[in-house]
Amino acid sequence: MTFSAVIVAAGEGLRAGPGEPKAWRGLGGRPMVRWSVEGLLAAGAREVVVVVARDRLADADEALAGLIGWTAVTGGRTRAESVQAGLAALTAAPTQPVLIHDAARPFVTRAHVERLIAALAQADGAIPTLPVPDTLKRGDGLVDATVSREGLQRAQTPQAFRLGKLKAAYAAWPASEEPTDDASVMERAGGQVAMVPGDPMLMKLTWPEDFMLAEQLCASRRIVRMGQGIDAHRFGPGDMVWLGGIRIPHDLGLVGHSDADCGLHALTDAVLGAIAEGDIGEHFPPSDPRWKGASSDRFLLHAVKLVAARGGRILNADLTLICERPKIRPHRDAMRARIAALLGLPIDRVSVKATTTEGMGFTGREEGLMAQAVVAVETPV
Repeated sequence: MTFSAVIVAAGEGLRAGPGEPKAWRGLGGRPMVRWSVEGLLAAGAREVVVVVARDRLADADEALAGLIGWTAVTGGRTRAESVQAGLAALTAAPTQPVLIHDAARPFVTRAHVERLIAALAQADGAIPTLPVPDTLKRGDGLVDATVSREGLQRAQTPQAFRLGKLKAAYAAWPASEEPTDDASVMERAGGQVAMVPGDPMLMKLTWPEDFMLAEQLCASRRIVRMGQGIDAHRFGPGDMVWLGGIRIPHDLGLVGHSDADCGLHALTDAVLGAIAEGDIGEHFPPSDPRWKGASSDRFLLHAVKLVAARGGRILNADLTLICERPKIRPHRDAMRARIAALLGLPIDRVSVKATTTEGMGFTGREEGLMAQAVVAVETPV
């Protein structure tokens, strides 16, 4: 399922009340725009273009830090202009599916995307819709008429199209008019738009009370996954060891194909384990000469990028080093700082501890050292 996506986040969102434009307001501890980007990346988007106001480019960098596969472009005066700016920035082929999504609908999932893309096999566009359940009235203060709701559907986003066809439809749209959504542009160009089952969770956050409800729903859209990693290396000739990402003087070295940083190796396996992505040996085989003497920073950063590509984030890390020597306490804070930088965490979410085996086993005999790590990762459901 290969697709690209454009997320429109350039509006002011005035109806949401005073404060930041709604795409940049906090929701569940993160800017709302991040929810949509994470959701579409987790659904398999090959690229996501986020359309923002000119003065929000720096905000986008901050709000989406750590995510891989997105770019930001400046929008226009209207939503239609912003969508076209996003389409122009895509690198996909004209026949590839593209999803247009409003940042104000944060709870998009893979299931939504799959239904839409499947519908493109028989139509030029596809939109999620919900039947109108309420009786409709027309009037201002007093009722002028009761309107039949038969056959009426509420359109949601994301809306799916073939990239080339949507670009052509927008090119044919009269400049003097403003479309209500992207499907109406395709309809006017003569395209057929399929309706797939929508989802109440694709609610659009418009009014202040919508944000109150969304906060209650946030917890149901994310899960916390735990990963554990264990690694050990034997001592050999040398005058230093790499441990926890820092260089520590020692009268021995550690033997390994890379720099043998058992702490970062354990952390890498813990991160990979949390997202069920195998182990460090599968990603960086010791038989591959490219990794001979390599810094273990590269291994851990690779695992961190895999988490980000799934729309996830690392919550905290706990590393235990098991050895008689070198002494860990003098270097513990430096290790915490380095690991925090690699994981993109504040230092108070990184723990480094040390223990001995009181003379027992290979660590007790000072033949080598061992590391154990536990990492918590939050990902979309």
